[in-house]
Amino acid sequence: MYHQFLLASVGAIAITGSAFAAEPAPPPPPVPVFTWSGVYLGGQIGYAWGNDNVTWSGTDNFLNLASGSFGEGPKGVIGGARVGYNLQPNSWWSWLVFGGEASVDGTSLRKTVGVPLADSAGVTGSLTASSNAAVQGSVRGRLGIAFDRVLLFGTGGVAITSFNTSYTDTTGFFTGVPGTNATVSVTRAGYTFGGGIEYAVTDNWSVQAEYRYSNFGHTNDSPFSDPNAIVGLPNGGFFAAQHYLRESQVQAGFSYRFDMMVPPAVPPGGPAVPPGPPVGPYGPSVVPPAQPVSAR
Repeated sequence: MYHQFLLASVGAIAITGSAFAAEPAPPPPPVPVFTWSGVYLGGQIGYAWGNDNVTWSGTDNFLNLASGSFGEGPKGVIGGARVGYNLQPNSWWSWLVFGGEASVDGTSLRKTVGVPLADSAGVTGSLTASSNAAVQGSVRGRLGIAFDRVLLFGTGGVAITSFNTSYTDTTGFFTGVPGTNATVSVTRAGYTFGGGIEYAVTDNWSVQAEYRYSNFGHTNDSPFSDPNAIVGLPNGGFFAAQHYLRESQVQAGFSYRFDMMVPPAVPPGGPAVPPGPPVGPYGPSVVPPAQPVSAR
């Protein structure tokens, strides 16, 4: 009887150990889903070219009427930094990405042209005009369509630029003094729009390419205004110009996006698995039950 009890105990423990050993491991947590949402910082660099149509009118130094037009096309490198925010909803329209961006750029846009002059009496002369736009900025909205890590986007908003033009009365046509110069500086706000493509290299780093068109409207300059010309006295001329500045730019850039939202905790894959019996070199270690005391 003792041997039967011992064998039954060993069999029950062995079956229990096998059940513990056969319990499956919990599944791994799911891989986090990529999202474009978050605040980002970045930089960009590229090339810009402008189109500035200038019309002018005035009088020469002898009060003869004069007028004309000329074109300037400043070109150069443009580059700077930007900050923005994207929101990708977690719903049936998660393929849309909304956001806003502010940028500031320094530029080397510059152009110098020589302008031939002639008045109503046939007197001729020349003028030199040199324009540049050193700093630009923009505040824009963004709307994109996401294909996982690829984002196609459009952008539009307000653009601001500083615009400087230096004039030199080369022959003294307006002032009577050859080489007279004057500089006019203005700050203009206009509109800008464009689009591009962005690719997320990692969950935080992305690269992009973008094109934008900007229109800064009209500005008016009056670099040479002799008081004599205003009251109709001789030996005094004036010159007034109106600019119409537009610009195109192509830039490549990079961004680092900060994770602003902590992902929800992943629930356990199943109930905790109780530990099985200790395993020895020959299978589950079995501690034999206490032997009954035989009656003597």
